[in-house]
Amino acid sequence: MKSDIHPEYKYVIFKDKTADFAFLTRSTIRTTDKTEKWEDGNEYPVVYVDISSASHPFYTGKQQFVDTMGRVEKFKRKFGGKYGSKKSGE
Repeated sequence: MKSDIHPEYKYVIFKDKTADFAFLTRSTIRTTDKTEKWEDGNEYPVVYVDISSASHPFYTGKQQFVDTMGRVEKFKRKFGGKYGSKKSGE
């Protein structure tokens, strides 16, 4: 293998924001300086996720709405309640 072309492969904690769920795995994802202590007593970088198997509707059977960028409000402002109504004269 060529040296200095491969990303760093390290242990990372992925933590679900909506459920009290986290798992430790190896990944090449770039992380911030945030670290958390894991069950084994070591500190690892942490990445927060919006949805995991603990909060995904397919696995939980509960529907959940996640609007991370305000798309619904943007849609409502753009169409102003006119979406789906018939045009005049129809």
